[in-house]
Amino acid sequence: MARLLLVEDDRELAGLLDGLLGEEGYDVEVAPDGQRGLHLGLTRSYDVIVLDRGLPAIEGLDLLGRLRSKGIVTPVLVLSARGNPADRVEGLDAGAEDYVSKPFDVDELLARLRGLLRRHVEHADVVRVPGGAFDVAAREVSLDHGDVVSLSAREADVLLHLARSPKRVFSRDELLEAAFDDAEDEGLVDTYVHYLRRKLGRESVLTVRGVGYRLGRL
Repeated sequence: MARLLLVEDDRELAGLLDGLLGEEGYDVEVAPDGQRGLHLGLTRSYDVIVLDRGLPAIEGLDLLGRLRSKGIVTPVLVLSARGNPADRVEGLDAGAEDYVSKPFDVDELLARLRGLLRRHVEHADVVRVPGGAFDVAAREVSLDHGDVVSLSAREADVLLHLARSPKRVFSRDELLEAAFDDAEDEGLVDTYVHYLRRKLGRESVLTVRGVGYRLGRL
């Protein structure tokens, strides 16, 4: 379940989007103004942010600039009534990954959010995994309850391959090729999945019988 921060001051629209996105499987938190949006964006972890521009307290692009200046790299989709080309350019230059004008097509909005999440997962330095966040370069998983778990290079390679495509089921052969160079024994995959489960919990990697493995549910 992707965590989504919706910063929108129009209560009716915020309620509609909250329900719609919730039905699509997002865990939605709503901020009714820029000050609340800034606080949540700085203190909590999200997979994507949907941001209005005309917000009370702190204007949307000002909020975005403050988040980026503090190192928050969560992908942002600006959803605004200001939709001319100059407004779009301004929003993208401010650090947004995408820009959708109001009124908007619901199916297009959902598709753009899915695209943002896919691109973010493919290139992010920190990736969500069940129960925590995986720092790819450091080979560490910061668990939600506070502990930090270090992974070996092979464990990290297996976890990263699963986490980059969290809904895909990988065969043992695919994981062997991705994480073990020229090795031929598929049993290595089972061994390292066992190591990951021992460190991160049994639900961190799921077995799909007759097929292989997939990342556990987020």
